[in-house]
Amino acid sequence: MFKNIFSFDGRIRRTEYGLTYLGYVLISSMQDIWNQFSQTEFSDILYVIIMIPLIWVVLAQGAKRCHDRGNSAWYQIIPFYALWMLFGDSDHGPNQYGDNPKGIGNHDDIDEIGKQIENV
Repeated sequence: MFKNIFSFDGRIRRTEYGLTYLGYVLISSMQDIWNQFSQTEFSDILYVIIMIPLIWVVLAQGAKRCHDRGNSAWYQIIPFYALWMLFGDSDHGPNQYGDNPKGIGNHDDIDEIGKQIENV
């Protein structure tokens, strides 16, 4: 869990997406509270320094969650689609973005043991 959080490639589970989004809400809320009590130029600069990577991580994790559902990363800009990503199940087995992160439906060489080889 939480491998390559800055990457837009691959698929992630609902748990990882939910924890990422929860972390974003907590950190941005704490940053907003800090900015309300500290009205300095330094707090504004710190806000930008923290929020840019944080937004990047949320967009990257959202893209991977869209990929897990078999959709393009652009789907995350649809209003309320984040709820669908949070509660909707993933595609069964591998899709064009990679293997299922749960391992359900992924084809593995171990499944081929003991099967007859068909001649073409």
